[in-house]
Amino acid sequence: MQSLVPEARILVGHGQMAEGELEEIMVKFIRHEADVLVCTTIIESGLDIPNANTIIIDNADRFGLSELHQLRGRVGRWKHRAYCYLLLPPDRPVTPVAAKRLKAIEEYSHLGAGFKIAMRDLEIRGAGNILGPEQSGHIATVGYEMYCQLLEESVRQLKKQPKPVLPEAHVDIGLTAFIPKTYIAADRQRMDVYRRLTRCQDLETVDALQKDLVDAFGELPRQVILLFALTEMRLLAGHFGIEKVIKMPPDVILTVRDAQKAQYGLAGAPGRLSGSLHPRAACPPSPRPPFPCARYRPRPRCPTGRTRRRASRRPE
Repeated sequence: MQSLVPEARILVGHGQMAEGELEEIMVKFIRHEADVLVCTTIIESGLDIPNANTIIIDNADRFGLSELHQLRGRVGRWKHRAYCYLLLPPDRPVTPVAAKRLKAIEEYSHLGAGFKIAMRDLEIRGAGNILGPEQSGHIATVGYEMYCQLLEESVRQLKKQPKPVLPEAHVDIGLTAFIPKTYIAADRQRMDVYRRLTRCQDLETVDALQKDLVDAFGELPRQVILLFALTEMRLLAGHFGIEKVIKMPPDVILTVRDAQKAQYGLAGAPGRLSGSLHPRAACPPSPRPPFPCARYRPRPRCPTGRTRRRASRRPE
């Protein structure tokens, strides 16, 4: 290093140095009495050096994913733009597992990506045997979420508990909603968002996911806003006993599973309801839930200028 940059002031620090000597080295570096610190992974243990903005990690393929994340976090802790360079050996190949780790550390580089890196590390190494001493398992084959789902179903079967049936609704109103690459460039991250969105079971989970995306990638574009709106519409339709919502201009056709719930959920919505639903007097007297039921319902106009909505009930 000294031969490459003769004018640089270089310090060396490692874990085998005496306590006072290592402390003196670090104090000098923090006070900017040196330009370069050559050290081991001892710096990953929470040192805060605001004026350090570049780190070079040699033989990066030999480090674990958490180590790489911690080392990368030693720079960029102030207003200066930070850089992290991962060096690979030219004389030996990188193993497939190491390549996955390097790909993950490159992909999850945004603010607050620590949880994503931990989940990815768990998928790469495997979760191990929960009821045994093994510390590596087959979670990488099925993925973390599917692994947890299979585990939950197995525990429920052992307890002889019934499998919960969540109402599902099919929504087809002629809108195109997706996550554009200009918003989330990485394919794996987009697939992860799609997977989390399809597994949402209530509006609170949808809102939490939406906040996570705004924090990580910025304001939502129009296509993503529509995607969340359709997800909310699907959840609300299933909650109010509606199996299908299909747009057939100038009407919206509702295939109803529970007429009373559907009539209750559509109360107060704009337009005119026609079909074989029960009258409103048969609706339960409980208060209406605190969320709008027709917020994302399309409002096609008929030739008379009035909004119409038609409901058809499937024969039992």
